[in-house]
Amino acid sequence: MNATLLIIEDNEQNLYMMRFLLEKNGFTVIGAENGLKGIEMALHCKPLAVLLDIQLPEMDGYAVAAQLREHHELDDVPIIAVTSYAMIGDRESILAAGATGYIEKPIDPETFVAEIKQYLPNNL
Repeated sequence: MNATLLIIEDNEQNLYMMRFLLEKNGFTVIGAENGLKGIEMALHCKPLAVLLDIQLPEMDGYAVAAQLREHHELDDVPIIAVTSYAMIGDRESILAAGATGYIEKPIDPETFVAEIKQYLPNNL
């Protein structure tokens, strides 16, 4: 099974932390610094899951999630919003745009991988 996760995140420190935690737990991680590149990479690689920041340059995470969902070959790929957007209605908005799940930043290094795994197939 493909154990590659795509992280679409423009903040290098956030990307580094998520990559470190996930690779330490056996995942292969690829990163994209903006939504357009992330969509291209998702279509090319068909990752196990997409971890998506909402506040991105050029195209926000809402638009990225919506565009990813237009590609039916990615229907079974969970999109997990990992974002500091934590106001009332933010979770509902990103889920309505096509995300499968939502994790608030700052991430908790102790629970982050377990939070991601809940959206993945049971054997991972």
